[in-house]
Amino acid sequence: MRPYRDVHRRKSRQIFVGKVPVGGGAPISVQSMTNTLTTDVKATVGQIRRLEEAGADIVRVSCPDEESTQALKQIIRQVSVPIVADIHFHYRRAIEAAEAGAACLRINPGNIGSADRVKEVVKAAKDHGCSMRIGVNAGSLEKDLLERYGEPCPEAMVESGLHHARLLEDNDFFDFKISVKASDVYLAVAAYKALAEACDYPLHLGITEAGGLRGGTVKSAIGIGSLLWSGVGDTLRVSLSADPVEEIKVGFDILKSLDLRHRGVRIVSCPSCARQGFDVVKTVEILEQRLAHITTPVTLSIIGCVVNGPGEARETNIGLTGGGGGSHMVYVGGVPDHKTDTAQMIDHIVALVEAKAAQIEAAATPAAAVNS
Repeated sequence: MRPYRDVHRRKSRQIFVGKVPVGGGAPISVQSMTNTLTTDVKATVGQIRRLEEAGADIVRVSCPDEESTQALKQIIRQVSVPIVADIHFHYRRAIEAAEAGAACLRINPGNIGSADRVKEVVKAAKDHGCSMRIGVNAGSLEKDLLERYGEPCPEAMVESGLHHARLLEDNDFFDFKISVKASDVYLAVAAYKALAEACDYPLHLGITEAGGLRGGTVKSAIGIGSLLWSGVGDTLRVSLSADPVEEIKVGFDILKSLDLRHRGVRIVSCPSCARQGFDVVKTVEILEQRLAHITTPVTLSIIGCVVNGPGEARETNIGLTGGGGGSHMVYVGGVPDHKTDTAQMIDHIVALVEAKAAQIEAAATPAAAVNS
């Protein structure tokens, strides 16, 4: 990797959410959360399966009542991805979720009552192999912290996170990650950076209540991206008021933009101008749809003219540069290889990318078998 693109990730201890390693140098995992009623088992399972297909490593499910934790057991039996049970206030829900097979409990230990109740939850987590996430949120900080600091601030959020961590540590439990989310990008980034200096636990990144698909994507990319660029973060969730599948797509796009993780086809394309030899915008739109099924990392450049086309093509597996008279240059491995015409180019590029993905997958399979 080129030195100026090297991200030096913060060293943290490692925990597991089911079979997914978090922290300790493991790949940064991408999470989402269901927005169906947990008691509607069919709808929730269907949404989780769509998230799995999109590449979700971990999925969180809210468990606000006993009916939800009962449904959780049925849900977990029907999916493969590790499930995090989202728990607030009632310690019995945490115990029930652990018993139901949750891989992780999202909880704030200080919100569930006495030390004895915390001890019971920790025992359930240990007995059933659950990890935990301490979830601090600027919108729900403890009253005493707000009185002391006057408003949500990085210092208050870090203090809250470390306080909850000590409650678990006092019970000899260390298999947890921490998040300090805020909808304010500056607040969230400052809190995460301070927490990263204060402990070695894995950190779950997120800009909470980020907004709709476009605005929330931009906001999350700025906040989560700046933290990842500085080496902070072991798992992430992009919080969007949109289909949860979009959260997974955006999460992977953020990681791909920083070369931290790759899944599927990464398209490098120009915004188009009067020099374009074909309709770049429409071509990219169609290619994104037709290549969405590919999970193997492949890079593709779609450039409308020869100004930047050859240079971008040198950096991608497959490249297409617009030419005159409806004849366009196709690059393979960064080298000019052959030409294609406008009528055939989309089908042709799809076939080339699919073949390249199959080639990469085949080359990786023996290594995977040896390492398994």
